[in-house]
Amino acid sequence: MQDNDTPVADLGEEAARAELARLAEAITRANRAYHAEDAPEISDAEYDRLKARNAAIEAAFPHLRRADSPSGQVGAAPSEGFAKVTHAVRMLSLSNAFSDEDVTDFVAGIRKYLGLPAEAPIAFTAEPKIDGLSLSLRYERGRLINAATRGDGEVGENVTANALTLGDIPERLEGAPRVLEVRGEVYMSHSDFADLNARQEAAGQKTFANPRNAAAGSLRQLDPAVTRTRPLRFFAYSWGEISEPLADTQSDAIARLADLGFQTNPLTRRCARAVDMLDHYRAIEAQRATLGYDIDGVVYKVDDLGLQARLGFRSTTPRWAIAHKFPAELAWTRLEAIDIQVGRTGALSPVARLTPVTVGGVVVSNATLHNEDYIAGRDARGEPIRGGRDIRVGDWVQVYRAGDVIPKIADVDLARRPADAAPYDFPQTCPECGSAAVREEGDAVRRCTGGLICPAQAVEKLKHFVSRAAFDIEGLGAKQVEMFYRDDLLPVREPADIFTLQRRDATNLAKLANRDGWGQTSAKNLFAAIDDRRTIALNRVIFGLGIRHVGEVAASDLARHFGTWARFADTVDAAAREPAAQAQDAKARKAALADSPAWAEIVSIDGIGDSVAAALTSAFAQPRERASIDRLIAELDVQEVTARAAADSPVAGKTVVFTGTLEKMTRAEAKARAEALGAKVAGSVSAKTDLLVAGPGAGSKAKKAAELGVETIDEDGWLRLIGDA
Repeated sequence: MQDNDTPVADLGEEAARAELARLAEAITRANRAYHAEDAPEISDAEYDRLKARNAAIEAAFPHLRRADSPSGQVGAAPSEGFAKVTHAVRMLSLSNAFSDEDVTDFVAGIRKYLGLPAEAPIAFTAEPKIDGLSLSLRYERGRLINAATRGDGEVGENVTANALTLGDIPERLEGAPRVLEVRGEVYMSHSDFADLNARQEAAGQKTFANPRNAAAGSLRQLDPAVTRTRPLRFFAYSWGEISEPLADTQSDAIARLADLGFQTNPLTRRCARAVDMLDHYRAIEAQRATLGYDIDGVVYKVDDLGLQARLGFRSTTPRWAIAHKFPAELAWTRLEAIDIQVGRTGALSPVARLTPVTVGGVVVSNATLHNEDYIAGRDARGEPIRGGRDIRVGDWVQVYRAGDVIPKIADVDLARRPADAAPYDFPQTCPECGSAAVREEGDAVRRCTGGLICPAQAVEKLKHFVSRAAFDIEGLGAKQVEMFYRDDLLPVREPADIFTLQRRDATNLAKLANRDGWGQTSAKNLFAAIDDRRTIALNRVIFGLGIRHVGEVAASDLARHFGTWARFADTVDAAAREPAAQAQDAKARKAALADSPAWAEIVSIDGIGDSVAAALTSAFAQPRERASIDRLIAELDVQEVTARAAADSPVAGKTVVFTGTLEKMTRAEAKARAEALGAKVAGSVSAKTDLLVAGPGAGSKAKKAAELGVETIDEDGWLRLIGDA
């Protein structure tokens, strides 16, 4: 939509009418893209600006208010792909505050409406505004009856089967009111989002733009089996229809929801004054980048539920609540250069060097440009993005901070493009080692083929090796890794070198102590920290190797399945020796390895697919890399991850597969219980499967189990077997 900066007071009636029409179209389109299609076309800040402009014009020209005015809309109509659920109590949106003054005006307005003097106490709750998908859960007599999205506020989509796959959503409640509609937000954590996109990329599937899109798209799957594979979470923060009050106050009601088994946000606070609300807003804002999930503001609610009832509702928003939004995270600046960084997997990543600009209170001088397609103005499928506008050195670009952490380029202003700006020529060779940079079919990223001879990959792999989720060696971070890698007297060129550093030369302690920034004590502390990490869990070792596609979740899945390093390494080595293990074509590789026991065991692990197996075998098949791994393992005491089960456990050491719908526990609960008893839980049935637990809806897995003669029992039989019946 074309911007109109004309002050509302200067608009004539015809201009106001025309702009209201444009605004109605733009806001309706944005609502549809965000709520129904999970593919927002504009930023939250731009959407808020459009809504505010529409409200201002309607206030100045009330007689021009349209019948389809966005002021009366909440969300968007539900998709035709789902059954409909009519909300017993409408799911409304919130009005917004954008400044401290807006918040103090909100509090003053509450007092005025209730007729309370300025000195009369009135408390509010303040909680993070989760950037996810709103969901309403209806319980009757403690049993989940249905789960519905917001939809248009009155009618939502029935996503009950999908909601039941979330571990944060109980199927049954103890001690709940006869009727209770629990409302909250489905979201995805940053780490889970990154792992999901890595799996999507590895599988050659569409990746998601942000956690909100990923959460919304995952919950609104027509096939619950897809939702089950997605790491979704749920925060409860409100309620709809209820047969009896949960408590007398908002804060106590939230505590009651927590007692019933729901996850509630630990940053929710009760505030006695407006200044306390604003202080908590700033405290949450300061933690925003480290919360691990996306928020876009803070919600204030009158704490006394009796006062909430007196205040009531406007047409689309409650009077007793408001969302204090964070500032827009957008700015325009000049792109001075495009540099290429080489990551630990050889990926060539373009980085924008910018004229420094403040974005959301932080000075930004660098931003990611994703890949060569993004620079060229197209997505991975070749479809245009940004209207097909490419990005060139010298351009004026719009910068935003995704999740307030990683600055990214959102758009380019062609009107300000220099006449001599040339299209960017993405390099075909590695800028670090000169090796060919190859882009495999279906991959969005170009990668260096230099491997261990590429210094960038070696350094980045070492940085990954010492990262928090891997070996986490205190005193040995990215800066120290670079120092040791480039040091001729104290060289660390591979992970094993870290653990041989102290004994390679008796004078190494003195050499390190004499370096700038080091001393006798800090050198001794580092060597002690290195020794502390010689004993380490298997999952950390697997993750620390820095093998492509093997993130924290995959490393943990592998460690829990194999238990010991020897069993893990022997199985991967056996798979790597298969001639077809390194075939580039995934379908051909899968077909050729169908009869390989080692390969079948790896891909049978829940959460581990063909791409992860190929990455593991590729790493273990490289003689130099395999020798490097052996040198590392020789320095370590790798601890078994799988806890030893009780001697009388009936499933210890057995491989169990769950399929169909479990009615008395979630799939996550069943898996955790089995693993706690010493069983190994697999995602598919094979000749090594000992037991299949089949609930209603069991399909191909039950058929394959019958063909292989695998013992099959139902959920009740499983509970009797493990003594939980």
